[in-house]
Amino acid sequence: MRQTATGLGVPSDDAQLLQLTNNAVFALPRSGIVIRIARSHRLRDRVTKVVQLARWFAEIDAPTIRLAPGVEQPVEVGDLVASIWTYVPPRSPAPAVEDLGSVLREFHALGLPPFPMPVWDPIHDARRRLADAEGINRNDRDFLLEWCDRLDPPITALNERTDPMLIHADAHAGNLLRYSSRRVVMCDFDATSAGPWQVDLAAVAVGEARFGGTRAHRRLAKAYGFDVTSDPEWPILRDVRELKMIVAAVPLLASSPSHVAEFANRIESVRSGDHVAGWTPFADL
Repeated sequence: MRQTATGLGVPSDDAQLLQLTNNAVFALPRSGIVIRIARSHRLRDRVTKVVQLARWFAEIDAPTIRLAPGVEQPVEVGDLVASIWTYVPPRSPAPAVEDLGSVLREFHALGLPPFPMPVWDPIHDARRRLADAEGINRNDRDFLLEWCDRLDPPITALNERTDPMLIHADAHAGNLLRYSSRRVVMCDFDATSAGPWQVDLAAVAVGEARFGGTRAHRRLAKAYGFDVTSDPEWPILRDVRELKMIVAAVPLLASSPSHVAEFANRIESVRSGDHVAGWTPFADL
């Protein structure tokens, strides 16, 4: 982060760590930027995709965060790569699932961009994260890889029988920001791809089942106009989301005992077929 800031000619003494999973995300409020560093060289192609998408989003005034102006992107950081974004300070009221429903309707109406997009393939992403994994035992790794193998065919079939749309693929209120104009926009386009639109409604439903009832799913369904749990594809969408929520912890297992314990809790609930066992958000640990 400091190397990147120096290269941009901005101070980093006010840096704030916002996220540390597959990306290390730092806000530099005084400079009005956010530095987002992919923590693995394997994610280089993803950062290139995100930058290309962000430029298109700006051209069409999509409901999305903007890249920092005047910066050649992506930015090389040693063996890693980063993207630089405009900083949006927290504002009240915080975006809610009602905002998510509205933004998703607008996002899904954008159509596909005028350049190739990867097909929704969460299994490839999970396998790639597992390839980088440290601190995961062999039994858990084998279980997750076998789960990937089981999910791969139904996901391929789902992609083949639906018309692809531009999907965010990690849509939850935590990936929303509120501008001073009161406009709510989306951020974090690592998983953005072409796939079934129902994918973007699954995160909130699964999150409510695992983290506790807040009626967020019902509110999202009302705001968007569709209840994803009534969809015939729901069991597949639920399993894919749960896999993502487990594999997301893999980069943290080598250094965080609390994440190791929660990872074990999640693995055990899936092994036992329990779809309502309580989980703790990694961000709360």
